[in-house]
Amino acid sequence: MANQDNASNAGKTIKDTARDAADDLKQGASKLASGAKEAWDEATDGSTAQRLKQDASEMAQTVRDKGAEAVDAAREKGTEYVERARHEADRLYRAADRRVHEVADHAEEYYDELSDMVRRRPAQALGIAAGVGFLVGLILARR
Repeated sequence: MANQDNASNAGKTIKDTARDAADDLKQGASKLASGAKEAWDEATDGSTAQRLKQDASEMAQTVRDKGAEAVDAAREKGTEYVERARHEADRLYRAADRRVHEVADHAEEYYDELSDMVRRRPAQALGIAAGVGFLVGLILARR
């Protein structure tokens, strides 16, 4: 009978322990639910939502301001590069214009000299022209 009493006591102890554990779990779940409800209420509270909305609005304005600054900086750099390119193009145009005038002046001088030479020595000019024509003919005939 002692064994039966021990077994009965052990069964009661296990039941009591299980009941206590279940009660503890219920209390923990209740605390967890209460904490979650408080967190939800705080998050959905008008002041918290208003503060979050204000923070989001401020961040959006900051992003717009930074974007506008970046656009302005890009515009300034673009304008600077356009001005540099324009000045360089003007410089190159003026240099090319000077070079063209120099070449034209030299060509005019050479033409005048050649014309004078042909007038002074027409036979020699004709012989040179025939020789050059003969050489060009030979070169082209070999192709």
